[in-house]
Amino acid sequence: MPRFLPSPALLALLLIAPLAGENQRSPEPVPASTPFVDTHVHLEPADPAHSVKAALRAMLGENAAKIVFMPPPFTGDDPARYDVEVFLLAFNSHADKLAMLGGGGSLNAMIQQAASSGDAGPGVQRKFKERADELLRLGAVGFGELAAEHFQGATPYQSVPPDHPLFLLLADIAAMHGVPIVLHMEAVPRDTPLPASLKSPSNPPQLRANIDAFERLLAHNPRAKIIWAHAGWDNTGHRTPELCRRLLAAHPNLYMDVKIDPLKPGLNSPLADGASGAIKPEWLKLFQDFPDRFVVGTDQHYPEPLPGPQRWLAIVLLLNQLPDGVRQKVARKNAESLYPRGRLLPDAVLR
Repeated sequence: MPRFLPSPALLALLLIAPLAGENQRSPEPVPASTPFVDTHVHLEPADPAHSVKAALRAMLGENAAKIVFMPPPFTGDDPARYDVEVFLLAFNSHADKLAMLGGGGSLNAMIQQAASSGDAGPGVQRKFKERADELLRLGAVGFGELAAEHFQGATPYQSVPPDHPLFLLLADIAAMHGVPIVLHMEAVPRDTPLPASLKSPSNPPQLRANIDAFERLLAHNPRAKIIWAHAGWDNTGHRTPELCRRLLAAHPNLYMDVKIDPLKPGLNSPLADGASGAIKPEWLKLFQDFPDRFVVGTDQHYPEPLPGPQRWLAIVLLLNQLPDGVRQKVARKNAESLYPRGRLLPDAVLR
């Protein structure tokens, strides 16, 4: 992959001017102008305590007030899979700064297995509900990361209709407890060949439509808050501002977390030049028209991968360009509203 070269816009907005003279220091990233909650990050399960320490250190430079960890969407046969139990050992006394979602290492595997076997009967649903309830008792503030359409990468290719019976059941459970679901789903409005930028057989040569089924999930229980992960990081070319606008207007329980990857911007990025320029007018209008429906979700991994710019840098660039009222909501207020099981920001930060 070619080395990322920041544009003049990125340098102007993200970097502090270096000091003059012989002892000139390297430029340092500028933090977000508003404290923000990062609602979508991951850790290194081999050493979760180190990941937590790295995240706590990074928060100071980012101006992040809280971060929400979650397991990736694992399949049942993945030996690396884990769930909230890993977080419990690592979080220790940092509940004021850290929170966790659960289900990526267990509920997601159960959904994938049920779809593969065709068995989503009463016995499967009972075990599924028992595990979902257990995750909440252990302290999860929601369910995630779950996969309806996930291309091969950190985990294998996964595809389950978003209106699968277990997804519908989870929507009812989430609505009952007042917690959200974070769903990873590449946008496929119609059956279509795999984009040329993606490899097959790691991914299938043909993709199945999922937007209609997604709308059935959203309509199934309007009290269930569904966070569609990775707005702004599109791998099919179909997750356009126009599609996002139509779905947000039709479904008041739909939310989106925003991800921009400086090293792999994908398609339909909110920023010009992929991940390093000004906000595109169509995205700015979308944020302004639906200011209560977006949260920060960088998909940052801790410890931060090196070398190269981190994902949170691009989100800071986006936040710092939003109008103040919109920025306050996207940065932190919407996250606090979505996660009522525990305040995501300490009172001192909110003041």
